[in-house]
Amino acid sequence: MSKPLSDHDRKKQISVRGLAGVENVTELKQNFNRHLHFTLVKDRNVATRRDYYFALAHTVRDHLVGRWIRTQQHYYEKDPKRVYYISLEFYMGRTLQNTMVNLALENACDEAMYQLGLDMEELEEMEEDAGLGNGGLGRLAACFLDSMASLGLAAYGYGIRYEFGIFNQKIINGWQVEEADDWLRYGNPWEKARPEYMRPVHFYGRTEHHPDGVKWVDTQMVLALPYDTPVPGYRNNYVNTMRLWSAKAPCEFNLKDFNVGGYIQAVLDRNLAENISRVLYPNDNFFEGKELRLKQEYFVVSATLQDIIRRFKVSKFGSREIARTDFSKLPDKVAIQLNDTHPAMAIPELMRVLVDEEKLAWEMAWDVCVRTCAYTNHTVLPEALERWPVDLFAHLLPRHLEIVYEINRRHLERVAAKYPGDNDRLRRMSLIEEGGQKRINMAHLCIVGSHAVNGVAQIHSDILKATVFKDFYEMEPHKFQNKTNGITPRRWLVMCNPGLAEVIAEKIGEDFIRDLDQLKGLRKFVNDEAFIRDVAKVKQENKMKFAVHLEEHYKVKINPNSMFDVQVKRIHEYKRQLLNCLHIITYYNRIKKEPSKQWTPRTVMIGGKAAPGYHTAKMIIRLITAIGEVINNDPIVGDRLKVIFLENYRVTLAEKIIPASDLSEQISTAGTEAFGTGNMKFMLNGALTIGTMDGANVEMAEEAGEENLFIFGMRVDDVDALDRKGYNAQEYYDRLPELKQAIDQIAGGYFSPKQPDLFKEIVNMLMHHDRFKVFADYEDYIKCQEKVNALYKNPKEWTKKVIYNIAGCGKFSSDRTIAQYAREIWGMEPTLERLAAPDENQ
Repeated sequence: MSKPLSDHDRKKQISVRGLAGVENVTELKQNFNRHLHFTLVKDRNVATRRDYYFALAHTVRDHLVGRWIRTQQHYYEKDPKRVYYISLEFYMGRTLQNTMVNLALENACDEAMYQLGLDMEELEEMEEDAGLGNGGLGRLAACFLDSMASLGLAAYGYGIRYEFGIFNQKIINGWQVEEADDWLRYGNPWEKARPEYMRPVHFYGRTEHHPDGVKWVDTQMVLALPYDTPVPGYRNNYVNTMRLWSAKAPCEFNLKDFNVGGYIQAVLDRNLAENISRVLYPNDNFFEGKELRLKQEYFVVSATLQDIIRRFKVSKFGSREIARTDFSKLPDKVAIQLNDTHPAMAIPELMRVLVDEEKLAWEMAWDVCVRTCAYTNHTVLPEALERWPVDLFAHLLPRHLEIVYEINRRHLERVAAKYPGDNDRLRRMSLIEEGGQKRINMAHLCIVGSHAVNGVAQIHSDILKATVFKDFYEMEPHKFQNKTNGITPRRWLVMCNPGLAEVIAEKIGEDFIRDLDQLKGLRKFVNDEAFIRDVAKVKQENKMKFAVHLEEHYKVKINPNSMFDVQVKRIHEYKRQLLNCLHIITYYNRIKKEPSKQWTPRTVMIGGKAAPGYHTAKMIIRLITAIGEVINNDPIVGDRLKVIFLENYRVTLAEKIIPASDLSEQISTAGTEAFGTGNMKFMLNGALTIGTMDGANVEMAEEAGEENLFIFGMRVDDVDALDRKGYNAQEYYDRLPELKQAIDQIAGGYFSPKQPDLFKEIVNMLMHHDRFKVFADYEDYIKCQEKVNALYKNPKEWTKKVIYNIAGCGKFSSDRTIAQYAREIWGMEPTLERLAAPDENQ
């Protein structure tokens, strides 16, 4: 087989990224050398690869800064409505290549580095992932920032600058081991500290009620120091801001302690304040009530609202004079989007500021608050919904507890007026959950305090209205909307799969990058022999490149002609990595039984992190690695089946594996996955989906044609019916011999001969308390996988389905999602205009 083109050679052929001008290259080389000179420590004459990376990053950043300043000036002159996207997670990944793509600098930088004898891909590998998120929710926030800038919206992302992001995962003897992610240890060339905008945040204390209002006194103060990161739009010269807050202790020492020799302790105590922004909570879809977590949530909200109100009051660029004092106009100029319930404290905090500090009447303040805030729900799993103990609130945020009680009192009065005598409904709709320990239901607070509530896929939004928030929907149906999630085509196609982007551009031009709907134009090439060949060739090159990566890292010889069958996502029971395991074992048993048959070769890859305290998820990882150890060393199977657990799955690894995948596993129990954006990334990069009718899979099937996906298993109604009847795993175990064989092998130590009982817990869970009904979908899943195998043997028909999928991806651009948020929730209009670049006349 011919050797795949190196990326450098391929980039030389590619036009999608914009051609490199000679002047550009010369100027980039000069700037690079200048930065390298200043980056190098004086007593070191030899530059390391990291020095070269920093010099290149600073060179590219120079092109951002002028545009960034000009964008902010533009906003101050035009004074548009601004949207503030508050999220406790922003899973950004790497910045360098994405910035070069969006500024059309990639070819010029590549050529400049080539002329200097450097390999740009090697330099890009030096960058640390900014892993300030767990998975879907945090990565979605990152895609949204890209789209908001690309659509010219005056938007700001607000979050926390965690010193340690999502842990690095090591697999040692088959087990997950967590390592701290010290992503800032070499510095971060993309951020700029802004100490002039430092803000105080208060905790603890008590409230005093005076005739002229309420005062929150005797508090402990922490300072919030902002770090700004530029977010460039796609070739429109807009550069928005992501502002992340870092916690700093105030300078005042307690001199009383100092006088009795407590100085050292007083300095050491500063650390307690600074712990607030130390580490990201590594829980995905699981609520863990800890005081530090509530501190983080209030910290980001308090600092952000101070910033929002400062910007609202002072509307002229560079001015410090107050221009606005009429807060009834706040919703005309400010939209606040709460990304899940984590920033729910924005509602009582905005009320505190308006009532206690700005002295608005409660009714007026509440009207402003509701018209300003909107809430996105991300999950229907009950264990993921935040419910904070009232006594923790009373201790940490006493004034906010009073405000929440008052919001609840007025809310329940409205409910009682509409549904007189319905006490059960009052109990269900209260913000305060009684019974045992009193808790505040943060989702209820978000719904009551917002003018719009949205789910993130049509099926998810429908489930919210029918079940989780049924009472609220009946009372205020106008609040409920759907905004199906999307992904940015810049990072998830142009940047990570340049070969495919080029093949598409040759057929339909380059405008699809900012208008993904244009991919529909590929439908007319579905039978075009040359196009089918080109699409298949790009996939094969991506697979060969990834096979080399796997052999280097996992010492497993991969057959690049095998089907790359991939499931990458957080490890969680509802995502059903165990169903995948049962198929692997079944397929393995079939090959062993008839070794001379023509089997479709498969390389199955599973990757993802388990929350450190989630025992079952860690056992699932151990099972996958154990299955791999047996299968990969079985000479009878050879290269017809390989199983690899991908270590430390993160954005950067996703950018490598998704373009190389043939089959995407999206197999959650129907009704449990709110959306999934991984499924869209695979679809856009030419993988076919095997999945249940869950999350965004439903809309993907609508867009691409259900016949072009491999859909199996129960639908939401079937799951409900099974719940009513009672799910009995034993029935399936007794009825399906291949399932019984697989379970008996796991239980009997076939995959763990040295510890035969290792997986007893997993088997016990599957047999007796499996909420996600793995066995109920097993039979249909195996049959569906047989269809996958049959089609894979016909490469031409397979690739036709791939083309239908790519052509159906238009809806899944985050540009479409954000345009809908802007028009239907924020009251803003996206624009495709270009700002003048700094070197052009305005």
